[in-house]
Amino acid sequence: MAAASYLMAAAVAVVSGLDRTAFLQVMISRPIVAAPLTGWLLGDAPAGLLVGSMVELLWLGRLPVGAAIPPDDTQVAIGSTVLAITMGSRLGLSGPAFVILCTLVAMPLGKMGQLFERWARDWNGRLLQKAQDALAEGRFRAAEQAHLWGIGHFALASLATFATIVIVGSLLLSELGPILLRSTTDAAPWLRVAFPIMGTAIILSSINVRRSLTLFAASFTSALLMLWLL
Repeated sequence: MAAASYLMAAAVAVVSGLDRTAFLQVMISRPIVAAPLTGWLLGDAPAGLLVGSMVELLWLGRLPVGAAIPPDDTQVAIGSTVLAITMGSRLGLSGPAFVILCTLVAMPLGKMGQLFERWARDWNGRLLQKAQDALAEGRFRAAEQAHLWGIGHFALASLATFATIVIVGSLLLSELGPILLRSTTDAAPWLRVAFPIMGTAIILSSINVRRSLTLFAASFTSALLMLWLL
């Protein structure tokens, strides 16, 4: 069951990772979508919804547009959900406090996504010259293969980030999970409020549109209500 869970989550990680920049872009890469989808596939949709509602606002102002490479919020959301479900089952831990602990463990590891995506872009830069040479020589099949390799590099980067979060997160939780959970349990009510507050503050500091305060006050209230219901 554990192996099947990891394989399903890895498939979601790859498809969602491609959705960020390389392919599709139908917003399944957003944490509020990717995390509940992962949780649903692994049999615990509420855990994924809790992760998605906490992570969504934090990176909403840092999108992978143009040359910008922010930490990989998609893989953080998916990895946190996987850790909450698989490690929760293995360690006999559950509840919102453990889900929050898994999210806190996974968030710093999202920085690895910047490294892997930068490598993917560097590799794709080398493919560009090969594709241009192939087109100049009339080898259209080779140019098409170079294009597909470019998508493959982004898929590998997403998979590497997901694997890093799950493997390192599992090791940390195996050793420190029961100990850290005591502190997280005490702070869980405050942390559930802190996530939407920090996310709203980040958004307000990064935009400049009319009625932004009203718009994101409504977003904060909605996120807070969702967390309270969960």
